[in-house]
Amino acid sequence: MAETMKAVRFHGKNDLRYEDIPVPELGKGQVKIRPSWVGICGSDLHEYLGGPNLCPTTPHPITKETVPLTFGHEFSGVVEEVGEGVTDYKKGDRVVVQPIIYDGTCGACLEGLHNCCWSNGFVGLSGWGGGLAEHIVVPTSTLYHLPDNVPLEIGALIEPLAVGWHAVKISPFKDGDAVLILGGGPIGISVILALKAKGASKIIVSEISKKRQDFAKRFGAHYVIDPTKEDVVKRCRELCDQQGVHVVYDCAGVQAGLDQAIHAVRARGTVVNIAIWEKACSIVPNDLTFKERKYMGVATYQIGDFQEVINAISAGDMKPHEMITQKIKLTEVEEKGFKALINDKDNQVKILVEVGGG
Repeated sequence: MAETMKAVRFHGKNDLRYEDIPVPELGKGQVKIRPSWVGICGSDLHEYLGGPNLCPTTPHPITKETVPLTFGHEFSGVVEEVGEGVTDYKKGDRVVVQPIIYDGTCGACLEGLHNCCWSNGFVGLSGWGGGLAEHIVVPTSTLYHLPDNVPLEIGALIEPLAVGWHAVKISPFKDGDAVLILGGGPIGISVILALKAKGASKIIVSEISKKRQDFAKRFGAHYVIDPTKEDVVKRCRELCDQQGVHVVYDCAGVQAGLDQAIHAVRARGTVVNIAIWEKACSIVPNDLTFKERKYMGVATYQIGDFQEVINAISAGDMKPHEMITQKIKLTEVEEKGFKALINDKDNQVKILVEVGGG
């Protein structure tokens, strides 16, 4: 009889199950990991509430898997065993997993843009297991070593931090620029931390929730605006010599915020979309054209971004530990994890699930 393990699996809308599944087999060039800490992401929540959307219902072009699938794509862990040909990792190594799955052969991949792969997916959403299980097997290409001064629980924050880091990195932001961030949730905070690490001196955050306003201030926002009480466009111009900000990072994905963003950015400024929109939005092209403004999208992170975030944390340039607002057990994922994020989201930034701990 095959050896089994516990895992949290997504079967469909509002259907998460803590169940026994086979332990994955280790292959050539692969590493078997015991996950330590796992973050619950907004993408996981969207799948739970309205999916499957990202999770495949027909075989994924790379993993060949469909739901049910093990959740968890923000996680750290400890190496248990290495496969044939693996020399960079050994048993006991502390690692973090970059979860992007890519084919390596499409036009985007051939240009080094693996995050834009035409067939892309994610460990923990598209197959190959997930962090919310007692064991996982992944190729070495997904792994990064954690330095001794970066705890495993902080390792579970590197994935969302890399989203913010990548957005700032490929945007036109430069030292001295004023920025506006729409939304003070986990990704908005990740953008704040990335900007602070890069020396930003005027960070403005627009956020409705009082608790998230407080989080934004704690993590380094210089100004916080409540868009239900203040005119965001007017306030940004007041703070920026009546010109507006240089860059807007949209982490909210709502029409009202987008409208404000386009008018809050100065001539030849840029609106950067990080948000995953749940429905179509509208843009008036003339609002961009007449001020030579730009609108760009960013997708997760590229190879190398994880290492840059790890280096920034290790050097003390990023201090994300206060992002962790709750820790729960693998048996509590639905009740104390997903439902807490649904019913008490204003008081949560990142809920971590303890699998192997450490």
